[in-house]
Amino acid sequence: MLTSIAFAALSSLVLVNGQAPLINGSLTGTNPVPGTTGKLGDAQPAPQVNGLTCLATLPNRNTTDIRGYVQGTGTASGTNWTISLSGFPSQNLGPFLYHIHDQPVPANGNCTATLAHLDPTQRGEIPPCDPTAPQTCQVGDLAGKHGNITTSPFNQNYIDKYTSTQSGLGAFFGNRSIVVHTSNTTRLTCANFVCSFPNGTTPSGSGNSSTTTKPATPTFTGGASAKVLSAGAAICGLFAAFML
Repeated sequence: MLTSIAFAALSSLVLVNGQAPLINGSLTGTNPVPGTTGKLGDAQPAPQVNGLTCLATLPNRNTTDIRGYVQGTGTASGTNWTISLSGFPSQNLGPFLYHIHDQPVPANGNCTATLAHLDPTQRGEIPPCDPTAPQTCQVGDLAGKHGNITTSPFNQNYIDKYTSTQSGLGAFFGNRSIVVHTSNTTRLTCANFVCSFPNGTTPSGSGNSSTTTKPATPTFTGGASAKVLSAGAAICGLFAAFML
């Protein structure tokens, strides 16, 4: 009988006090819908290292004629991107896409090894990026935010506020890669970014490094955890009383 009473008390306390744990101050059930706003929220304007340029030059591959470069430079307004690409195959395979990918290209040149798009807010690719709300897009989805490749040669220049030239941030692209795709996302070519200042010096933590910065693991905070601990202490006391 005493054991039954104890377990009933335990169940009641957990139901009353053991609410859903909080993640970053919000109930887990109230997170944004993945694929529109990221699980970690919208992208925020990213800090820059002014004057630092990260350049990805496409290699000479026997499998494609696509050549050129993608270059991002840190400015007070955001990353100043310059795109200069040519040699695209039949437009029937387009419009062509280009994105910053999370991992660098390995020594064997395998573009698949670059994994998914740079996505520190954990948005995902579906639904497609809405260019009128670039803060809701994947940080690395340059084509989605600024337009697909529809001509050959293709030359474009724009500012992106959400990519970063500052090492250590999830939006930093200097140790990652650029990948060019067909419209069905087949990977055609890829290259690593290499960063340098106008005087030719290279900052540490950039260029051809396999180290990437991942979003922080959500921490469990808030009053629910404390209440569950309090409930546990109460139950221990209750059991001790019954054992006397």
